[in-house]
Amino acid sequence: MAAERNRSADLLRVCAIGAVVLGHWLLVDVTYRGGTLSGLDALDYVGWGRWLTLLLQVMPVFFLVGGYANAVSWTAHRAAGEQGWHWVRGRAARLLWPTSVYIAVCALAAVVARSAGLEPSVVSLAGWLVALHLWFLPVYLLLIALTPALHAAHRRWGAAVPAAMALGAAGVDALVLGPHLPVVGFANYLLVWGTIHQWGFAWQDGPLTTPRWRCRALAAAGVVLLCALTGPGPFPVDMIGAGTRVGNTSPPSIALLAFAAAQTGLVLMAEPALRRLLTRPRLWARVSRLNRAVMTVYLWHMVPVLVVAAAFYPTGLAPQPAIGSLSWLALRLPWLAFLSAVLVLLTPAVQWAERPLLSLPEGVGKVGWWSPVLLLCGLGALVPALVALAAGGFARAGHLSAGPLALYGLGFLAVVCAGAPGRGSAGGLPEGRVSSEEAGGRKGPAR
Repeated sequence: MAAERNRSADLLRVCAIGAVVLGHWLLVDVTYRGGTLSGLDALDYVGWGRWLTLLLQVMPVFFLVGGYANAVSWTAHRAAGEQGWHWVRGRAARLLWPTSVYIAVCALAAVVARSAGLEPSVVSLAGWLVALHLWFLPVYLLLIALTPALHAAHRRWGAAVPAAMALGAAGVDALVLGPHLPVVGFANYLLVWGTIHQWGFAWQDGPLTTPRWRCRALAAAGVVLLCALTGPGPFPVDMIGAGTRVGNTSPPSIALLAFAAAQTGLVLMAEPALRRLLTRPRLWARVSRLNRAVMTVYLWHMVPVLVVAAAFYPTGLAPQPAIGSLSWLALRLPWLAFLSAVLVLLTPAVQWAERPLLSLPEGVGKVGWWSPVLLLCGLGALVPALVALAAGGFARAGHLSAGPLALYGLGFLAVVCAGAPGRGSAGGLPEGRVSSEEAGGRKGPAR
Protein backbone atom coordinates (compact mmCIF):
# COMPACT_ATOMS: atom_id res chain seq x y z
CA MET A 1 0.00 0.00 0.00
CA ALA A 2 1.40 3.40 -0.99
CA ALA A 3 2.28 5.88 1.70
CA GLU A 4 0.15 8.94 2.15
CA ARG A 5 0.75 11.47 -0.59
CA ASN A 6 2.66 14.58 0.39
CA ARG A 7 0.21 17.12 -0.99
CA SER A 8 2.37 20.06 0.03
CA ALA A 9 4.91 19.07 -2.65
CA ASP A 10 2.19 19.38 -5.29
CA LEU A 11 1.13 22.77 -3.98
CA LEU A 12 4.72 24.01 -3.98
CA ARG A 13 5.14 22.88 -7.58
CA VAL A 14 1.96 24.69 -8.65
CA CYS A 15 2.90 27.89 -6.81
CA ALA A 16 6.39 27.77 -8.28
CA ILE A 17 5.14 27.53 -11.85
CA GLY A 18 2.79 30.42 -11.19
CA ALA A 19 5.68 32.57 -9.96
CA VAL A 20 7.85 31.60 -12.94
CA VAL A 21 5.12 32.58 -15.39
CA LEU A 22 4.44 35.85 -13.59
CA GLY A 23 8.14 36.71 -13.47
CA HIS A 24 8.74 36.03 -17.16
CA TRP A 25 5.67 37.99 -18.19
CA LEU A 26 6.67 40.98 -16.07
CA LEU A 27 10.34 41.01 -17.09
CA VAL A 28 9.67 41.03 -20.84
CA ASP A 29 8.67 44.44 -22.18
CA VAL A 30 7.51 44.26 -25.79
CA THR A 31 8.17 47.23 -28.05
CA TYR A 32 7.04 48.08 -31.58
CA ARG A 33 9.05 50.70 -33.39
CA GLY A 34 9.74 51.27 -37.06
CA GLY A 35 7.45 48.42 -38.03
CA THR A 36 9.46 45.89 -36.00
CA LEU A 37 8.55 44.05 -32.83
CA SER A 38 11.29 43.83 -30.27
CA GLY A 39 11.70 43.27 -26.56
CA LEU A 40 13.55 44.71 -23.59
CA ASP A 41 14.44 43.44 -20.13
CA ALA A 42 12.41 45.58 -17.74
CA LEU A 43 15.01 45.12 -14.99
CA ASP A 44 17.46 47.19 -17.02
CA TYR A 45 15.13 50.17 -16.60
CA VAL A 46 13.45 49.53 -13.24
CA GLY A 47 16.19 49.35 -10.64
CA TRP A 48 13.90 48.62 -7.70
CA GLY A 49 12.53 45.65 -9.63
CA ARG A 50 15.67 43.71 -8.76
CA TRP A 51 14.40 43.37 -5.21
CA LEU A 52 11.25 41.73 -6.59
CA THR A 53 13.38 38.87 -7.87
CA LEU A 54 13.68 37.74 -4.25
CA LEU A 55 10.00 36.86 -4.52
CA LEU A 56 9.88 35.75 -8.16
CA GLN A 57 12.95 33.50 -8.23
CA VAL A 58 11.42 30.12 -7.42
CA MET A 59 13.47 27.70 -9.50
CA PRO A 60 15.04 26.35 -6.27
CA VAL A 61 11.56 25.11 -5.32
CA PHE A 62 11.37 23.22 -8.63
CA PHE A 63 14.65 21.43 -7.95
CA LEU A 64 13.72 20.78 -4.31
CA VAL A 65 10.39 19.21 -5.28
CA GLY A 66 12.10 17.42 -8.18
CA GLY A 67 14.61 15.86 -5.79
CA TYR A 68 11.77 14.82 -3.48
CA ALA A 69 9.77 13.23 -6.31
CA ASN A 70 12.81 11.50 -7.83
CA ALA A 71 13.71 10.06 -4.42
CA VAL A 72 10.18 8.69 -3.93
CA SER A 73 10.10 7.17 -7.40
CA TRP A 74 13.63 5.74 -7.46
CA THR A 75 13.28 4.27 -3.95
CA ALA A 76 10.13 2.40 -4.99
CA HIS A 77 11.61 1.12 -8.25
CA ARG A 78 14.91 0.14 -6.62
CA ALA A 79 12.98 -1.85 -4.01
CA ALA A 80 11.17 -3.62 -6.86
CA GLY A 81 14.51 -4.63 -8.37
CA GLU A 82 14.45 -2.32 -11.38
CA GLN A 83 17.73 -1.40 -13.02
CA GLY A 84 18.86 2.19 -12.79
CA TRP A 85 18.98 2.80 -16.53
CA HIS A 86 15.36 1.58 -16.89
CA TRP A 87 14.25 4.12 -14.33
CA VAL A 88 16.31 6.94 -15.87
CA ARG A 89 14.88 6.26 -19.33
CA GLY A 90 11.30 6.24 -18.02
CA ARG A 91 11.80 9.39 -15.98
CA ALA A 92 13.43 11.17 -18.91
CA ALA A 93 10.63 10.12 -21.24
CA ARG A 94 8.12 12.00 -19.09
CA LEU A 95 9.99 15.18 -19.97
CA LEU A 96 10.95 14.40 -23.54
CA TRP A 97 7.57 13.56 -25.08
CA PRO A 98 5.84 16.89 -24.33
CA THR A 99 9.11 18.78 -24.86
CA SER A 100 9.51 17.22 -28.31
CA VAL A 101 6.00 18.33 -29.28
CA TYR A 102 6.78 21.87 -28.15
CA ILE A 103 10.10 21.97 -30.00
CA ALA A 104 8.54 20.61 -33.19
CA VAL A 105 5.76 23.22 -33.13
CA CYS A 106 8.17 26.09 -32.47
CA ALA A 107 10.55 24.97 -35.21
CA LEU A 108 7.68 24.67 -37.68
CA ALA A 109 6.39 28.10 -36.67
CA ALA A 110 9.83 29.62 -37.33
CA VAL A 111 9.91 28.10 -40.82
CA VAL A 112 6.39 29.34 -41.61
CA ALA A 113 7.19 32.82 -40.30
CA ARG A 114 10.25 33.18 -42.52
CA SER A 115 8.38 31.76 -45.51
CA ALA A 116 5.67 34.36 -44.94
CA GLY A 117 8.26 37.12 -45.25
CA LEU A 118 8.65 38.09 -41.60
CA GLU A 119 11.85 40.01 -40.84
CA PRO A 120 14.78 37.77 -39.78
CA SER A 121 15.34 39.87 -36.64
CA VAL A 122 11.73 39.39 -35.56
CA VAL A 123 11.83 35.64 -36.19
CA SER A 124 15.12 35.40 -34.32
CA LEU A 125 13.77 37.32 -31.32
CA ALA A 126 10.54 35.30 -31.21
CA GLY A 127 12.49 32.05 -31.55
CA TRP A 128 14.73 33.03 -28.66
CA LEU A 129 11.83 34.21 -26.50
CA VAL A 130 10.02 30.87 -26.67
CA ALA A 131 13.24 28.88 -26.09
CA LEU A 132 15.00 30.69 -23.25
CA HIS A 133 13.22 28.74 -20.49
CA LEU A 134 14.39 25.42 -21.94
CA TRP A 135 17.65 25.83 -19.93
CA PHE A 136 15.93 24.00 -17.08
CA LEU A 137 15.59 20.75 -19.04
CA PRO A 138 19.25 19.82 -19.70
CA VAL A 139 20.14 20.46 -16.05
CA TYR A 140 17.20 18.40 -14.83
CA LEU A 141 17.93 15.59 -17.30
CA LEU A 142 21.47 15.40 -15.94
CA LEU A 143 20.16 15.18 -12.38
CA ILE A 144 17.72 12.44 -13.40
CA ALA A 145 20.58 10.47 -14.99
CA LEU A 146 22.66 10.89 -11.83
CA THR A 147 19.84 10.21 -9.35
CA PRO A 148 20.63 6.50 -8.74
CA ALA A 149 24.26 7.38 -7.89
CA LEU A 150 23.42 10.57 -6.00
CA HIS A 151 20.72 8.85 -3.98
CA ALA A 152 23.14 6.05 -3.09
CA ALA A 153 25.59 8.71 -1.91
CA HIS A 154 22.80 10.32 0.11
CA ARG A 155 21.98 7.02 1.83
CA ARG A 156 25.64 6.50 2.73
CA TRP A 157 26.92 9.99 3.57
CA GLY A 158 23.78 12.06 4.10
CA ALA A 159 24.30 15.80 4.57
CA ALA A 160 27.99 15.53 3.67
CA VAL A 161 27.05 15.21 -0.02
CA PRO A 162 25.23 18.56 -0.47
CA ALA A 163 27.80 20.18 1.85
CA ALA A 164 30.64 19.01 -0.42
CA MET A 165 28.75 20.19 -3.49
CA ALA A 166 28.14 23.60 -1.90
CA LEU A 167 31.85 23.92 -1.07
CA GLY A 168 32.62 22.99 -4.67
CA ALA A 169 30.26 25.72 -5.89
CA ALA A 170 32.01 28.26 -3.64
CA GLY A 171 35.35 27.15 -5.08
CA VAL A 172 34.06 27.59 -8.62
CA ASP A 173 32.89 31.12 -7.83
CA ALA A 174 36.31 31.90 -6.34
CA LEU A 175 37.91 30.88 -9.65
CA VAL A 176 35.44 33.03 -11.58
CA LEU A 177 35.96 36.11 -9.40
CA GLY A 178 39.69 35.65 -8.83
CA PRO A 179 41.59 34.30 -11.86
CA HIS A 180 38.57 35.21 -14.03
CA LEU A 181 37.93 31.74 -15.44
CA PRO A 182 34.31 32.16 -16.58
CA VAL A 183 34.06 28.79 -18.33
CA VAL A 184 34.66 27.04 -15.00
CA GLY A 185 31.47 28.68 -13.74
CA PHE A 186 29.33 26.35 -15.79
CA ALA A 187 30.14 23.55 -13.33
CA ASN A 188 27.83 25.36 -10.93
CA TYR A 189 24.80 24.41 -13.02
CA LEU A 190 25.31 20.92 -11.63
CA LEU A 191 26.79 21.84 -8.23
CA VAL A 192 24.26 24.50 -7.19
CA TRP A 193 21.10 22.94 -8.59
CA GLY A 194 22.40 19.51 -7.59
CA THR A 195 22.79 20.64 -3.98
CA ILE A 196 19.14 21.71 -3.89
CA HIS A 197 18.14 18.42 -5.53
CA GLN A 198 19.98 16.58 -2.71
CA TRP A 199 18.00 18.59 -0.16
CA GLY A 200 14.92 17.09 -1.80
CA PHE A 201 16.27 13.62 -0.93
CA ALA A 202 16.74 14.70 2.68
CA TRP A 203 13.21 16.11 2.73
CA GLN A 204 11.76 12.86 1.39
CA ASP A 205 13.27 10.56 4.01
CA GLY A 206 13.19 13.00 6.90
CA PRO A 207 16.69 14.20 7.94
CA LEU A 208 16.06 17.76 6.76
CA THR A 209 12.85 18.15 8.77
CA THR A 210 13.34 15.83 11.74
CA PRO A 211 13.81 17.42 14.17
CA ARG A 212 12.04 20.54 12.94
CA TRP A 213 14.80 22.92 14.01
CA ARG A 214 16.92 21.74 11.08
CA CYS A 215 14.82 23.47 8.44
CA ARG A 216 14.76 26.59 10.61
CA ALA A 217 18.55 26.43 10.89
CA LEU A 218 18.85 26.05 7.10
CA ALA A 219 16.68 29.13 6.56
CA ALA A 220 18.63 31.19 9.10
CA ALA A 221 22.02 30.16 7.69
CA GLY A 222 20.82 30.98 4.19
CA VAL A 223 19.66 34.46 5.18
CA VAL A 224 22.93 35.28 6.98
CA LEU A 225 25.07 34.01 4.10
CA LEU A 226 22.94 35.78 1.50
CA CYS A 227 23.26 39.12 3.32
CA ALA A 228 27.02 38.68 3.54
CA LEU A 229 27.40 37.78 -0.14
CA THR A 230 25.12 40.50 -1.54
CA GLY A 231 25.94 43.29 0.94
CA PRO A 232 29.69 43.61 1.40
CA GLY A 233 30.16 40.63 -0.94
CA PRO A 234 30.56 40.75 -4.73
CA PHE A 235 27.16 39.37 -5.77
CA PRO A 236 24.13 41.45 -6.84
CA VAL A 237 20.82 41.23 -5.01
CA ASP A 238 19.14 40.37 -8.31
CA MET A 239 18.40 36.64 -8.19
CA ILE A 240 17.67 36.52 -11.92
CA GLY A 241 21.27 37.05 -12.88
CA ALA A 242 22.20 40.67 -13.64
CA GLY A 243 25.50 41.99 -12.39
CA THR A 244 28.51 43.90 -13.63
CA ARG A 245 31.15 41.39 -12.45
CA VAL A 246 29.19 38.24 -11.80
CA GLY A 247 25.56 37.19 -12.03
CA ASN A 248 23.55 34.80 -9.93
CA THR A 249 21.93 32.43 -12.43
CA SER A 250 23.94 32.22 -15.65
CA PRO A 251 25.69 30.26 -14.25
CA PRO A 252 24.20 29.94 -10.74
CA SER A 253 26.29 31.35 -7.92
CA ILE A 254 26.90 30.55 -4.28
CA ALA A 255 24.70 33.59 -3.51
CA LEU A 256 21.82 31.90 -5.32
CA LEU A 257 22.50 28.76 -3.28
CA ALA A 258 22.33 30.83 -0.08
CA PHE A 259 19.03 32.26 -1.30
CA ALA A 260 17.84 28.72 -2.06
CA ALA A 261 18.78 27.59 1.45
CA ALA A 262 16.67 30.37 2.96
CA GLN A 263 13.79 29.61 0.59
CA THR A 264 13.99 25.86 1.21
CA GLY A 265 14.03 26.30 4.97
CA LEU A 266 11.01 28.59 4.85
CA VAL A 267 8.86 26.34 2.65
CA LEU A 268 9.71 23.29 4.77
CA MET A 269 8.83 25.21 7.92
CA ALA A 270 5.41 25.83 6.32
CA GLU A 271 4.93 22.18 5.28
CA PRO A 272 2.79 21.05 8.28
CA ALA A 273 0.44 24.01 7.81
CA LEU A 274 0.22 23.34 4.08
CA ARG A 275 -0.64 19.69 4.69
CA ARG A 276 -3.45 20.68 7.03
CA LEU A 277 -4.72 23.25 4.54
CA LEU A 278 -4.79 20.66 1.75
CA THR A 279 -7.05 18.30 3.70
CA ARG A 280 -9.90 20.44 2.34
CA PRO A 281 -11.32 18.37 -0.54
CA ARG A 282 -12.17 21.30 -2.82
CA LEU A 283 -8.80 22.97 -2.47
CA TRP A 284 -6.94 19.71 -3.00
CA ALA A 285 -9.02 18.96 -6.11
CA ARG A 286 -8.01 22.32 -7.60
CA VAL A 287 -4.34 21.83 -6.74
CA SER A 288 -4.43 18.33 -8.22
CA ARG A 289 -5.90 19.61 -11.50
CA LEU A 290 -3.37 22.42 -11.71
CA ASN A 291 -0.53 20.03 -10.92
CA ARG A 292 -1.38 17.96 -13.98
CA ALA A 293 -0.87 21.05 -16.16
CA VAL A 294 2.51 22.10 -14.74
CA MET A 295 4.69 20.81 -17.60
CA THR A 296 2.34 22.18 -20.26
CA VAL A 297 2.23 25.62 -18.63
CA TYR A 298 6.01 25.72 -18.20
CA LEU A 299 6.70 24.84 -21.83
CA TRP A 300 4.05 27.02 -23.47
CA HIS A 301 3.75 30.08 -21.20
CA MET A 302 5.81 32.40 -23.45
CA VAL A 303 3.63 31.74 -26.49
CA PRO A 304 0.85 34.08 -25.20
CA VAL A 305 3.45 36.89 -25.10
CA LEU A 306 3.93 36.58 -28.87
CA VAL A 307 0.20 36.22 -29.53
CA VAL A 308 -0.81 39.29 -27.50
CA ALA A 309 2.13 41.36 -28.75
CA ALA A 310 1.33 40.61 -32.41
CA ALA A 311 -2.36 41.39 -31.86
CA PHE A 312 -2.07 44.64 -29.90
CA TYR A 313 1.20 46.42 -30.72
CA PRO A 314 1.37 46.61 -34.54
CA THR A 315 -2.32 47.57 -34.63
CA GLY A 316 -1.73 50.45 -32.21
CA LEU A 317 -4.28 49.13 -29.70
CA ALA A 318 -1.67 49.02 -26.94
CA PRO A 319 0.18 52.20 -25.87
CA GLN A 320 3.92 52.10 -25.22
CA PRO A 321 4.78 54.36 -22.28
CA ALA A 322 8.32 54.59 -20.91
CA ILE A 323 9.36 51.54 -18.93
CA GLY A 324 9.01 52.18 -15.22
CA SER A 325 6.61 55.11 -15.59
CA LEU A 326 3.28 55.18 -13.77
CA SER A 327 1.46 54.51 -17.05
CA TRP A 328 3.70 51.54 -17.74
CA LEU A 329 3.06 50.14 -14.28
CA ALA A 330 -0.69 50.61 -14.68
CA LEU A 331 -0.61 48.69 -17.95
CA ARG A 332 1.01 45.64 -16.31
CA LEU A 333 -2.39 44.52 -14.99
CA PRO A 334 -4.19 44.40 -18.37
CA TRP A 335 -1.03 42.91 -19.91
CA LEU A 336 -1.11 40.05 -17.37
CA ALA A 337 -4.88 39.67 -17.79
CA PHE A 338 -4.65 39.23 -21.58
CA LEU A 339 -1.73 36.82 -21.30
CA SER A 340 -3.59 34.79 -18.66
CA ALA A 341 -6.68 34.58 -20.87
CA VAL A 342 -4.63 33.23 -23.78
CA LEU A 343 -2.82 30.73 -21.54
CA VAL A 344 -6.09 29.51 -20.01
CA LEU A 345 -7.35 28.73 -23.52
CA LEU A 346 -4.05 27.34 -24.77
CA THR A 347 -3.29 24.92 -21.93
CA PRO A 348 -6.30 22.57 -22.24
CA ALA A 349 -5.96 22.65 -26.03
CA VAL A 350 -2.34 21.51 -25.80
CA GLN A 351 -3.21 18.85 -23.22
CA TRP A 352 -5.96 17.54 -25.48
CA ALA A 353 -3.56 17.41 -28.44
CA GLU A 354 -0.94 15.64 -26.32
CA ARG A 355 -3.36 13.05 -24.97
CA PRO A 356 -2.34 10.39 -27.55
CA LEU A 357 1.20 10.58 -26.14
CA LEU A 358 -0.02 8.79 -23.03
CA SER A 359 -0.60 5.62 -25.04
CA LEU A 360 2.74 5.72 -26.89
CA PRO A 361 5.40 3.20 -25.85
CA GLU A 362 8.25 4.46 -23.74
CA GLY A 363 10.69 2.68 -25.99
CA VAL A 364 10.90 0.29 -28.91
CA GLY A 365 13.09 -2.67 -29.79
CA LYS A 366 14.70 -5.36 -27.71
CA VAL A 367 16.57 -4.70 -24.49
CA GLY A 368 20.20 -5.75 -24.58
CA TRP A 369 23.67 -4.78 -23.43
CA TRP A 370 23.47 -1.87 -25.86
CA SER A 371 20.37 -0.35 -24.23
CA PRO A 372 22.08 1.64 -21.43
CA VAL A 373 24.80 2.68 -23.90
CA LEU A 374 22.20 3.94 -26.35
CA LEU A 375 20.40 5.76 -23.55
CA LEU A 376 23.65 7.42 -22.47
CA CYS A 377 24.40 8.49 -26.04
CA GLY A 378 20.87 9.86 -26.38
CA LEU A 379 21.16 11.94 -23.21
CA GLY A 380 24.62 13.02 -24.31
CA ALA A 381 23.08 14.47 -27.48
CA LEU A 382 19.96 15.93 -25.86
CA VAL A 383 21.77 17.98 -23.20
CA PRO A 384 23.95 20.09 -25.55
CA ALA A 385 21.08 20.37 -28.04
CA LEU A 386 18.78 21.85 -25.39
CA VAL A 387 21.56 24.14 -24.14
CA ALA A 388 22.09 25.45 -27.68
CA LEU A 389 18.36 26.03 -28.19
CA ALA A 390 17.99 27.82 -24.85
CA ALA A 391 20.96 30.07 -25.61
CA GLY A 392 20.33 30.81 -29.29
CA GLY A 393 16.65 30.12 -29.86
CA PHE A 394 14.93 28.26 -32.66
CA ALA A 395 16.00 30.67 -35.41
CA ARG A 396 19.37 32.29 -34.76
CA ALA A 397 19.77 35.32 -37.06
CA GLY A 398 16.44 34.41 -38.63
CA HIS A 399 17.60 31.00 -39.89
CA LEU A 400 16.31 27.75 -38.42
CA SER A 401 18.73 26.31 -35.82
CA ALA A 402 19.05 23.10 -37.83
CA GLY A 403 22.13 21.77 -36.01
CA PRO A 404 20.70 21.77 -32.46
CA LEU A 405 17.32 20.57 -33.73
CA ALA A 406 18.91 17.66 -35.60
CA LEU A 407 21.03 16.78 -32.56
CA TYR A 408 17.92 16.85 -30.38
CA GLY A 409 16.09 14.58 -32.82
CA LEU A 410 18.94 12.06 -32.85
CA GLY A 411 19.13 12.10 -29.06
CA PHE A 412 15.41 11.60 -28.66
CA LEU A 413 15.47 8.76 -31.20
CA ALA A 414 18.31 7.08 -29.31
CA VAL A 415 16.40 7.24 -26.01
CA VAL A 416 13.25 5.81 -27.60
CA CYS A 417 15.18 3.03 -29.38
CA ALA A 418 17.00 1.95 -26.21
CA GLY A 419 14.53 -0.94 -25.94
CA ALA A 420 10.96 -1.50 -24.76
CA PRO A 421 10.79 -1.27 -20.96
CA GLY A 422 9.84 -4.20 -18.82
CA ARG A 423 7.13 -4.29 -16.24
CA GLY A 424 7.35 -1.62 -13.56
CA SER A 425 8.92 1.09 -15.66
CA ALA A 426 9.02 4.58 -14.27
CA GLY A 427 7.71 6.69 -17.06
CA GLY A 428 5.32 7.44 -19.84
CA LEU A 429 3.51 10.37 -18.23
CA PRO A 430 4.33 14.03 -18.67
CA GLU A 431 5.89 15.79 -15.70
CA GLY A 432 3.18 16.91 -13.32
CA ARG A 433 1.35 13.59 -13.55
CA VAL A 434 2.43 10.93 -11.15
CA SER A 435 2.61 7.19 -11.23
CA SER A 436 1.31 5.12 -8.36
CA GLU A 437 4.53 4.90 -6.37
CA GLU A 438 4.80 8.71 -6.35
CA ALA A 439 1.49 9.10 -4.59
CA GLY A 440 3.36 8.80 -1.34
CA GLY A 441 6.24 10.47 0.38
CA ARG A 442 7.59 9.82 3.82
CA LYS A 443 5.72 7.19 5.75
CA GLY A 444 3.87 8.24 8.84
CA PRO A 445 2.06 11.40 9.85
CA ALA A 446 3.12 14.85 8.78
CA ARG A 447 5.78 16.28 11.02
